[in-house]
Amino acid sequence: MLRIATRESPLAMWQARHVAARLAEYGFETELVPLVSKGDTDLRPIDGTRQVGLFTKRIQQALLDDEADVAVHSLKDLPTQVDERFALAAVPPRETVRDSLVSEKGIDLGSLLPGAKVGTGSTRRMAQLKSMRSDLEILPIRGNVQTRLSKLHDGEFDAIVLAEAGVVRLEMHDLPRVQFSLDEMLPAPGQGALGIEVRSDDAFARDALANLDDLETRLAVVAERTVLAELHGGCLAPIAAYGTVEKESDDQPGELCLSVVVMSPDGTQRLEEHARCTLDHAAATTDVAAAVMLGKEVADKLRDAGASELIASVR
Repeated sequence: MLRIATRESPLAMWQARHVAARLAEYGFETELVPLVSKGDTDLRPIDGTRQVGLFTKRIQQALLDDEADVAVHSLKDLPTQVDERFALAAVPPRETVRDSLVSEKGIDLGSLLPGAKVGTGSTRRMAQLKSMRSDLEILPIRGNVQTRLSKLHDGEFDAIVLAEAGVVRLEMHDLPRVQFSLDEMLPAPGQGALGIEVRSDDAFARDALANLDDLETRLAVVAERTVLAELHGGCLAPIAAYGTVEKESDDQPGELCLSVVVMSPDGTQRLEEHARCTLDHAAATTDVAAAVMLGKEVADKLRDAGASELIASVR
């Protein structure tokens, strides 16, 4: 029996049930262990003193206290700092990485009235929104998807920005929204992906979860998260990153491509880098090492261009 720790929000519970269903396909019995994280109860705007591990520490602690064997996270919430007590056992195939503008009438960003109130808890989204519409009033919003939608319906905001992956997973297909293109809104590192952790010394859980790992998704998010770690970005930084594996056919290794944007919080300054490396699927560890090197290469270029100063401006 594998005990799966998860936050209690509807989206987190969906993610945990999805992992349980996938494990059942391989013959593993599971039990869900719902928990409440600090991020679920403290709905103040995230600041520089409170952001790291806000949604993940309680779930990780369940592993250490032997309350659970598996922890399911939204990967973009998982801190990049390595903790040897845990192993990222699986990164399943990724859902869409795009963001969506949600409003009562489902209008696009250009159709919002001047001065309209747009809610987002992300500095990355705020910066990209301001670069497109500097006249908008971008306001902080916290809470799960349902809480944010309630605030929209109550008129606190004219629109809010949600990750499309959460909307899809919750099967809210009728939600009035317009997806941003990747040219308009690049995602957060790890957006749309799940990160499944186990204790490093739990070989049984680690082997079980290995069945769910998707190498191409793992390579993409490793490159993205390496940039975030190298730039010491954390959750607050206006850093967007998107990695993809491109190949002409399934029997060819292909290339790992990485695009990263760092912006000033007001959206007026933008640094952008793109890079790629050839993969060799002969050994997964070799490709993961290449993904790390690609992330470091891009981070170095951004740092040389002044990214550290832009990131420091939000602290």
